[in-house]
Amino acid sequence: MNESILIVDDEESIRKILSIHLNGIGYQTDTAGKLSETYSILKKTQFELILLDINLPDGNSLKYLEKIKEISNNCSIIIITAQDTMANIIEAIKRGAYDYITKPFDFDSDFSLTIDRAIKNSIKTNKIIKLEEDLKEKKDDNFDIIGKSPQIKKNFKDVGRISNSDHTVLITGESGTGKELIAKAVHLSSKNSKGNYVQINITAIPNELLESELFGYEKGAFTGATAKKIGRFEEANGGTILLDEIGDMSYDLQSKLLRVLEERKFYRLGGQKPVNFNCRIITSTNKNLEKEVENKNFREDLFFRLNSINIELPTLRERKSDIPLLIDFFLIKYANKDESPKSIDDDFLNIFLKYDWPGNVRELENSIKKLVLMVPDSELTSDSIREHLPKTFKKSGLISNKVNYVKLIENLFDDSDLPETNLYDFIINRIDKPLIESVLIKNKGDLRISCRKLGIDENSLRKKIAALKIDSSIIKDS
Repeated sequence: MNESILIVDDEESIRKILSIHLNGIGYQTDTAGKLSETYSILKKTQFELILLDINLPDGNSLKYLEKIKEISNNCSIIIITAQDTMANIIEAIKRGAYDYITKPFDFDSDFSLTIDRAIKNSIKTNKIIKLEEDLKEKKDDNFDIIGKSPQIKKNFKDVGRISNSDHTVLITGESGTGKELIAKAVHLSSKNSKGNYVQINITAIPNELLESELFGYEKGAFTGATAKKIGRFEEANGGTILLDEIGDMSYDLQSKLLRVLEERKFYRLGGQKPVNFNCRIITSTNKNLEKEVENKNFREDLFFRLNSINIELPTLRERKSDIPLLIDFFLIKYANKDESPKSIDDDFLNIFLKYDWPGNVRELENSIKKLVLMVPDSELTSDSIREHLPKTFKKSGLISNKVNYVKLIENLFDDSDLPETNLYDFIINRIDKPLIESVLIKNKGDLRISCRKLGIDENSLRKKIAALKIDSSIIKDS
């Protein structure tokens, strides 16, 4: 327990009694006897909680409560007073105090519970403030892609590298990994960013209507065509078009799309004159297009045309260090307008880290959305998951308790890079990085605890972290 508490009281005996008790249950403490001392200490040291007497030698602390909260970066404040009058209580809460405790102190379970809740509130408040600042920066940049893992950072770099080109981009990844967000990021960072961004989901439109949707039609082209219709390619002229789930496009329409990409022009249905266009073309799919080519479901020439630049998105199970960030983001996104975002406890986070997320970020988002809606409490716990996400709860337990090591090794043998010799080093190297990352995440980046769990001394672990290029942001500064 590293939480720090500042005790402010003009009586030395009170400061001493509180310090002895709080130190005894694991908290670090510092003391002040006047407001001026309080200001000086707060400017140098960050605390999670302030125990604040009302009547101090140089002023009434309630009058300066807002200033104290500002200097202390909005840490929780509990008023300690022998005068628990209605007026004092109302004034303290009105000015932003978390709670109040009356003198003389009764060091019972209620006292400890109040201290614990106040500290958790402080940690949560500062966490939310920081996250809101981060999100504000993201919104200013028109991005909503959350993550700091090496995998997602690579995707950000990929977007940056291709921003000044107009090459066709193919984005691949499982459903729910954020392909649409990356496509939007490519558009917003490109020279076409001021043009239209047009997205069309191939699977959402019947095959017989897809051609007219893409290229438009002239009046009288078919029964019901009472007026000319502009297609999506024409709408995207000067901007960007995303053809989402391109792997599901019919084989016949693939031929027409290939010709359009090569000639940079198309004909509306029923039209006689070609329509020229100039836009960035992005395609995305959750299918393995190379296998689709082998199975004669996708044209090889179109695949090569689309695959000039490929951005492959990682699954959520491959970037689990981003899960805490994503949880915070979605807790704020789906918070009730009149309430603070819900918090989570350690057990909740551990379950989410153990679960494999087959639906990726979309599944995590929907899970948080459901829990925020269904759970009335301000804190989400393992019980919240057990009650409202029973499958997630059950599967996270199976993953942690019943690892099929034979299956794990068999999967490694399916690796296309499997060498003919030195299998031991090859397999150990494949396991080393995710093992160390998982232990660091589970122990909140604490190197000392992680070293003990792994049975590795700190210098050796730091060398492994550097050699394996493990993201240093998951390591907690000591």
